[in-house]
Amino acid sequence: MKTVISASRRTDIPAFYMDWFMSGIQAGGFEVINPYNRVARQVPAEPDQVHTIVFWSKNFGPFLNGGYGETLLQAGYHLFFNFTVNSENPMLEPSLPPLDIRLAQLADLTGRFGPERIHWRFDPICFYTTETNTTASNLDGFLTIADAAADAGISRCITSFMDIYAKIEKRTAHMPAVTFVSPDMEKQVDIITRMESQLEKRGMALHTCCEKTLMAALPPSSTVTPSSCIPNDHFVKLDGGEISTRKDTGQRVAKGCGCMTSIDIGSYDKHPCFHNCLFCYANPRMAS
Repeated sequence: MKTVISASRRTDIPAFYMDWFMSGIQAGGFEVINPYNRVARQVPAEPDQVHTIVFWSKNFGPFLNGGYGETLLQAGYHLFFNFTVNSENPMLEPSLPPLDIRLAQLADLTGRFGPERIHWRFDPICFYTTETNTTASNLDGFLTIADAAADAGISRCITSFMDIYAKIEKRTAHMPAVTFVSPDMEKQVDIITRMESQLEKRGMALHTCCEKTLMAALPPSSTVTPSSCIPNDHFVKLDGGEISTRKDTGQRVAKGCGCMTSIDIGSYDKHPCFHNCLFCYANPRMAS
């Protein structure tokens, strides 16, 4: 069977590391170090060994401007895209292009490669208290993005609520303007069902990422389902061939992750992300 390459959950390769990625493609493979046990492995990357490359990004500008997708298609690779587009909030995501530019990228991406090859991720949903003790969130631009995604023909939105890790609390301890908080389950259900209704009116379906407890609390009438951000069965429908449709046991299956088997080639430490998102749980550059 061919494999699926994930590029990458651990960093933003399309925004920052496409030269490195293309060098690996030209060399026929990547050396990947397991972030937990530090064991290195070689990941083959020839077209006859790879079924689909899944790119994850918050800024596809460099990828689009460099024509990398077209080069990869000509070389015989199939492509899929997880594009995280959240509401414009310079405090939460300070180093991203303005929202209108990212929405233009979304339209460009769908125009070049087709909306059936793109997931819109609105992720994560963040709630926080400000220095005036009021509660705010990043939901204010959701409908603007939903309209743009629907106009582009995208049919799936994937979301989750922010997990407040200890390193994030440490990072924001000296910032009186923001303290992250978790809404209770009743409020989460209300938010998700409202998003579901808003997207349904636009011909889109809502899916949750690693939200098993929330899924169990939704009303029986809800059409929200757990997501598979890497849906190998969908890749086969798009392009034929044969790839594994087993769950990826390296992901948070117990939390509700539905991703299927892939090989992630990113690195937390060798490929630091420069978006500087305040809620980031992964980037060692922002450990505190």
